[in-house]
Amino acid sequence: MNAPTTQPISIEALKKKIGSVIGISSWHVVTQDMIDRFAEVTSDHQFIHVDPVRAKIETPFGGTIAHGYLMLSLIAPMSYEALPQIEGRAMGINYGLDKVRFLAPVRAGSRVRAQFKLKEVITRSQQEVLLKNEVTIEIDGTDKPAVYAETLSVIVLK
Repeated sequence: MNAPTTQPISIEALKKKIGSVIGISSWHVVTQDMIDRFAEVTSDHQFIHVDPVRAKIETPFGGTIAHGYLMLSLIAPMSYEALPQIEGRAMGINYGLDKVRFLAPVRAGSRVRAQFKLKEVITRSQQEVLLKNEVTIEIDGTDKPAVYAETLSVIVLK
């Protein structure tokens, strides 16, 4: 995934965007291989994720679905491509989440993307700014989003 190609934005200009969508990622396919690899790393081998035949027969999903935490973990790489670069940024640090909801299952083979709406910009010091984004992971072709999360990031300035 590529970084945004826009010019870096100042913290003051970013504050003026509170309440606005500040980025939307491209569509990404959630493959069965991705789901299987996530299951391997996390030791979460529940059949609804890793057994397409059984999931088709025994669930209302029509096949396997992605782990909720897999979908949540995709926020970071989708943010790299969708969010604006911040002027003077040395690094960004994942600070946590205020709210997470898994709203709809993501079937293997689905396309998803993340929309980022800026909720808060809090200056913590001359070198640190806390950003809060409302993130919605959309599923292509459906009205209901897969995930809603309020993410917290600390931007460390040079």
